[in-house]
Amino acid sequence: MAYLERENGHRVYYEDNGSGDRALLLIHGWGMGMRLWDYTVPDLLGAGFRVVCLDHRGCGQSDKDFDDMGINAIAGDVVALVQQLGLNSVVLNGWSLGGAVAVEAAAALGGSCSGLVLTCGATPAYLQKPDFPHGGTDEALAGTLEAMAADRVNFLRALSEGVCATEVSEATVQWMWQIFMDASPQAAQALGELGPLDQRATLSALNLPILSFVGGQDAVVDPAVCRSVGDYNPNTRIVEFDHAGHAPFIEAREAYNAELINFANECLPG
Repeated sequence: MAYLERENGHRVYYEDNGSGDRALLLIHGWGMGMRLWDYTVPDLLGAGFRVVCLDHRGCGQSDKDFDDMGINAIAGDVVALVQQLGLNSVVLNGWSLGGAVAVEAAAALGGSCSGLVLTCGATPAYLQKPDFPHGGTDEALAGTLEAMAADRVNFLRALSEGVCATEVSEATVQWMWQIFMDASPQAAQALGELGPLDQRATLSALNLPILSFVGGQDAVVDPAVCRSVGDYNPNTRIVEFDHAGHAPFIEAREAYNAELINFANECLPG
């Protein structure tokens, strides 16, 4: 088992599969864990890429007692992991809240980041702003945090049922619920930070190819948020899965993986 040592002796768990310089680093969504990428990693390895995954602090097999479990702290873990592994050219792929993490990490990494993938990413803003009509409302996010605090077990069960818009097995829902339940309740800090999040300027300043995956029936992140990425960076390609919800890597696995591999090949020519 591999760990990244962070502040106060706390550790972030990661897995480094494959070898070489053509690397992708996969960043999961809020409260989840790297196991959600199990539908993706084998195909990436088969295409010849090195694939690195990590569990957010507070999630999966990472330590649960970090003082700071916010978005910027998780992004700092991504940057530190890239540097520790000596990845001089990496494509970051962030799912959901992991998209916001990936944007911050890409900005910090500069030339070491060769491409950015946002999979139903909660960026550039998760909630509506006076000049940004997409996303949810402050009241809705507050209600989500209150409902989770009141009954975390059943809230996360319902969330697991709502991740996919297409029909999936009960075993798949149970699998996602168990991963959610493995996270610390304190990981809600990162979710709360989606309220004021506004990465429009950060996205605009990135000088790298961007791929934004959209779930046309996404009930977790407004599809219009994911489509809007192209409004802030002209290097953006939008790929939409009309019938998928929040997890196209599960709901449209073959098409999703093919698009991801094609993009990674463009960013990381062999």
